[in-house]
Amino acid sequence: MQLDALALRMRPRTPLESADLGARLVQSAARSVYSCYAVVYVPIAALGFAAFEISAWLPSLVLFWSKPWLDRTILYVLSRAAFGLTTTPRELWAAQRDVWWRQLLTTWTWRRLSPWRSFTQPVYQLEGLAFGKIRGRVKQVRRRKSGAALMTTAAFTAAETCLFFAVLSLLVWFAPSESARGLADVLFDPESVFFEGVWAVAYALVVAFLEPFYVAAGFAMYLNRRAELEAWDVEQELRHAFAS
Repeated sequence: MQLDALALRMRPRTPLESADLGARLVQSAARSVYSCYAVVYVPIAALGFAAFEISAWLPSLVLFWSKPWLDRTILYVLSRAAFGLTTTPRELWAAQRDVWWRQLLTTWTWRRLSPWRSFTQPVYQLEGLAFGKIRGRVKQVRRRKSGAALMTTAAFTAAETCLFFAVLSLLVWFAPSESARGLADVLFDPESVFFEGVWAVAYALVVAFLEPFYVAAGFAMYLNRRAELEAWDVEQELRHAFAS
C-alpha cells in the first residue's frame, strides 16, 4: 500500500464518519463508478427481466442474488478512486479476470448471505491473500467492528426499502387526480401483472442507484480499520511532514 499516493486523509473515524467518507468518495468518482457499474448491471438486469415470463419474482431475485458480484466492479473502481485514479469501462474490461472471475463460486454462494459483506469484501478482493490466510485476516478486520458493519447493512436495507416505496409512490403522485386512486388500487394489487412489473422495475432502479453507496460505506470502514491496525494515519502524517 503506497500511502503517499492515497488521495484520502487517513485519521481515526467513527463508523458513521467512515460511511460518510464512502459517500463522498462515490460523489467524487460518480462518473467512473456508474459508467463501469452499468457495464455489468445492465446485462444482469436484462437477464433478470428476460425471466419475467417464467415468474414475476425472478427479476428481483436475480438482482438481489447478484449484488456481491456486481459489488466487485464497484469496489474495483472505488479502490482506484481512493488513489485519485479514474476508471474507464475499457480499463475495467482489461482487469475483468481479477474483478469478475476470481472467487466466482464463493461470490455467488455463501458470501451473498454475509451480513457485513461490504466491510469484508475488500479483504477478499484487494489484499490478494492465499485462501488459507483469508479467514484469519477477515476475523482480524472484523474484531470489535462486526456490530458496526451489521448496522451499516441494516441501515442500507432500510434505505433501499424506503427508496423502493418512494419510487412506487411517484406513479401515484404524478398521475392525474381523477385516475390516481384507480392507479393506486392496481399498483398494490398482488394479482395484477402491472403490479408485478412495476415492482420489479422499481427495485431495479433502487439497486442501480444505491448499491455503490453501500459498497463505498463498507470500503471506507475497511480503510479506517486498516488505519487502526497499521497506524496509517501516523505514517501518512510523517510522510507529509518530511515531504514539506
